[in-house]
Amino acid sequence: MPEANPRIPYALSGSWPALPPFRGKRVIVHVAVNVEHWPFDQPMPRAILPAPHGTKPVPDVPNFTWVEYGLRVGMKRILDLSAEFGLRFGALCNASICTHYTPLAEAMLRSDWEFVGHGLYQKSLATFENDAEIVAESLDVMRRFSGQGVKAWLGPGLGEKPDTPEVLRRHGIRYLHDWLLDDEPLWMTTADGPMVSLPYTVELNDVPAYLLANQPSDALTTRARTTMACFARTGFDRTRVLTLALHPHIIGVPHRFEPFRDLIAELVAHPEVAFATSTEIGEWFEAVRPAA
Repeated sequence: MPEANPRIPYALSGSWPALPPFRGKRVIVHVAVNVEHWPFDQPMPRAILPAPHGTKPVPDVPNFTWVEYGLRVGMKRILDLSAEFGLRFGALCNASICTHYTPLAEAMLRSDWEFVGHGLYQKSLATFENDAEIVAESLDVMRRFSGQGVKAWLGPGLGEKPDTPEVLRRHGIRYLHDWLLDDEPLWMTTADGPMVSLPYTVELNDVPAYLLANQPSDALTTRARTTMACFARTGFDRTRVLTLALHPHIIGVPHRFEPFRDLIAELVAHPEVAFATSTEIGEWFEAVRPAA
């Protein structure tokens, strides 16, 4: 029988020494903005409005425009928010955003956001026969456009094949968000050497909270506040990552954005919070806990 987890052997949380504070703080807030291109001539990966009579129309105008509202309007609000508080967010970005929504990609670059690999467009790597070519193309496009090294990755839909970590590592990815195992970074094994598994979330994530669970407009804010209360109850005894996983067509609508802005203001003022992006977290972890 294979190991329970072939990449990261099981260990009960807290069974290893706590990481030192990050920039003197015990909570690292990662604002992870999923910036996605859903092609007009293909079925939508997700829908808010089911098509009538069980059809899957192409083009799917209401659902395509629902998503593009986020790229046009929601992203402006999120960019303004990062500027208001002087924060650097992560753009977990389909590479085709750079070629098809170039003014938006340029705006994120001017805001000094970190570009994180997220496929070529919004389609899981597991659905491609030529997944290694998709990885190579998407990273090449993003690196040439941004001038950044692009060392981190989140799979579209968190989709992987059995050898995806090896493929990513061969193409220069050091930090992977797909494995939702802990509030702390962990080392994971690949056939090509160790790799850092960075925290991500489906709990503090606007898609499950709002689109799947139909929670009220302030649900993400309430969940994050309660998460901070849980960390505080143990006296912030460990350095943890609190990821806020966002999609501009969901969090960027006015009735959700206002309570979310209040949350960011609270976190900025919190004495135990530092904001960081994927590579900032990954490089810090490599330095304080080198691979065995």
